[in-house]
Amino acid sequence: MDRKHLPGILAMATIVLASNILVQFLFGNWLTWGAFTYPLAFLVTDLMNRLYGPSAARQVVFVGFIVGIFCSLVGTQIMGEFGPLVTFRVAMGSGIAFLTAQLIDVAIFNRLREGNWWSAPLASTLIGSSVDTAIFFTIAFSATFNGLEAENMPTWAQEVIPMFGAGPEAPLWVSLAVADWGVKLTLALIALIPFRMIVQNRMTAAE
Repeated sequence: MDRKHLPGILAMATIVLASNILVQFLFGNWLTWGAFTYPLAFLVTDLMNRLYGPSAARQVVFVGFIVGIFCSLVGTQIMGEFGPLVTFRVAMGSGIAFLTAQLIDVAIFNRLREGNWWSAPLASTLIGSSVDTAIFFTIAFSATFNGLEAENMPTWAQEVIPMFGAGPEAPLWVSLAVADWGVKLTLALIALIPFRMIVQNRMTAAE
């Protein structure tokens, strides 16, 4: 492992670990605190891609994936009021969503890296975040995958209610997914600021 990649690896591991802990705590009716830390993983991936290339970015992604799997395994062994803190469906959805979305992010960033400075991180994060949200919430909570874990069906998430308490009726998990997606898109825009600052500082230091 290149020592230059260590800060990115540690940052990714910290973000994934923190997000797995903070997802247990609600922020309002539709979000958890983990929704605000998890999107930072895309910032770390994009910074590694810009500074060291796609191979380094993929290395950081795989570290994050391993940490996420470890957290999920620990969560499956901790029993809460309604069963294990992390069900098999949630663990599987989380792992597949993270790895797929992050590798898509790396590929898109690399394809656009020669364009405007903001185009690669913005496009890769927006698309990666959208894929992440769609995969995770569909696998973890939709009725389509109830057969994966019949003893722990998330019936609470499949209850049909007005979206955000006032919109058209849809399963609760759809409101949760849309709220999560909105936070990710917002943070994708905000993350352009630290992305630009860090890249410029590193380029200046290298001169």
